[in-house]
Amino acid sequence: MSAGEAKEYLARREIPQLFESLLNGLMCYKPDDPIEYLETCLQKVKELGGPEKVKWDTFVSPEKKTLPPLNGGQPRRSFLRNVLPDNSNFPYRRYDRLPPIQQFSIESDTDLSETAELIEEYDVFDPARPRPKIILVIGGPGSGKGTQSLKIAERYGFNYISVGELLRKKIHSTSSNRKWSLIAKIITTGELAPQETTITEIKQRLMQIPDEEGIVIDGFPRDVAQAISFEDQICTPDLVVFLACSSQRLKERLLKRAEQQGRPDDNLKATQRRLMNFKQNVVPLVKYFQEKGLIITFDADRDEEEVFSDISSAVDNKLFANKEAAAGSNELDCSLIMDSGDPVYTEFDFEDQEEDQSSFSGYESTGDFSEDLRKSNIIFVVGGPGSGKGSQCEQLAKKYGFSHLSTADLLQNELLSLSERSKLIKDIMECGEPVPGGIVLELLKEAMVSRLGDTKGFLIDGYPQELKDAEEFESKVGEPKLVFCLDCSAETMSSRLLLRNQSSQNPDNAETIKEGIESYYQAAKPLIAYYESKTQLCKVDAEGTQEDVFLEICKTIDSFLRREEAALSTEAQ
Repeated sequence: MSAGEAKEYLARREIPQLFESLLNGLMCYKPDDPIEYLETCLQKVKELGGPEKVKWDTFVSPEKKTLPPLNGGQPRRSFLRNVLPDNSNFPYRRYDRLPPIQQFSIESDTDLSETAELIEEYDVFDPARPRPKIILVIGGPGSGKGTQSLKIAERYGFNYISVGELLRKKIHSTSSNRKWSLIAKIITTGELAPQETTITEIKQRLMQIPDEEGIVIDGFPRDVAQAISFEDQICTPDLVVFLACSSQRLKERLLKRAEQQGRPDDNLKATQRRLMNFKQNVVPLVKYFQEKGLIITFDADRDEEEVFSDISSAVDNKLFANKEAAAGSNELDCSLIMDSGDPVYTEFDFEDQEEDQSSFSGYESTGDFSEDLRKSNIIFVVGGPGSGKGSQCEQLAKKYGFSHLSTADLLQNELLSLSERSKLIKDIMECGEPVPGGIVLELLKEAMVSRLGDTKGFLIDGYPQELKDAEEFESKVGEPKLVFCLDCSAETMSSRLLLRNQSSQNPDNAETIKEGIESYYQAAKPLIAYYESKTQLCKVDAEGTQEDVFLEICKTIDSFLRREEAALSTEAQ
């Protein structure tokens, strides 16, 4: 059996979902005789009517449906204890770190509920066959992606995949699944669906159509992280079609579509949020594909037939070696996606410019402060649980006049605000899932902007937690001037946390502490290597006393501030 046939068989027979359900049952009950238990489960599968009738929680009793992560992440109770405030309403104590944002989350590629581990054992496309041509069609909500994608697919005999429809069908067919109910809520508020969930759905769909000559994918990727993930897990696209459309035209089309179709994600607040996300992500995304020579931009404010004619010429030229000149441009004309009065985007100015955010209750505007944020003294302080990040940041903030920002504290404050965003965060946390990195970054940006005029810099405690966080922060805020890594052995961190537990009303056990430390090391390794390559990393031996560690950090900051002062003096001359 070829790899392609094996993939098709597994996907068609719902084998990954069956394995997931069996594993969840084993993890829940931990039977003394697993063979006998699995035989009983398989008999139940027959009685239900086959693997397609099995869900992730089929073999989990109602009182035990909240399962611990299968890949070393933190269980629900531990997660809540780390991020909720310590008062009568929230009786859980927090530590000075957040659990890894991507560990066993709805965005995690190793989440067995997405069957990713099983899928990744095979290539998406059979290496023994020619790979189908892949065209990605991107643009703002209402730019005409669906219409143009269907026309392209029909003209060239390609298969058409709408990522939005994939997700909506999955949500509809699994309405009783708590995870997909949460994803539905995220989409309805105008946020992007979790990246790896989306990638997995695309991969599963591609496995079902192995013999296509070409495939048109509508509405993906939405940002650079998704583009990189698509290339890593699927392939590099042959062509990216970008439909550039002004914000005013997008709003008009979305409102009209809402009246005609009544889609839940076309409500006013979600529309505003989707436009904000689009404007924030479009420039870096287009530039990313430009550097690879893959993208062609089209003015989508025009008649759809006129736009399609230009797209057809471009596809003929790019994919079929047609001698006709390709219509469209490889360069991004920002005037095509902005209204009059919108600030002009620069290479680094990716800040959201939505002018009417006041009507979206619960989401603060960070305004046009990208240049000020980029020039700020931003210092990351990373380290494992018990390494002393929080204590060091508090001392450093007092000494240097910096603002100490802890993502755990920001989440606590947001939960107490009773905003719309707080309700979404609470729903996510009640499902035992980590808060998505995009929401954490948004809170961080807002806090930084609110303190811009009153601080000498920012000490950011416990962030980023993994490489994706670092890349997102750089693209949407700026690069840190320094990154301190508090280097501490697992034994030392564990002993400190166990000692801290003695005064806690809700202590973590040794196994939970061990899992948290292991998760940190797993996520931190590529992050530390990344900053070492950029010469921004300062490793600090955190095994000593708090005072010794503080003095060592101060030496580095003092040296950095002297260099900054000398540079400013030279510029003034």
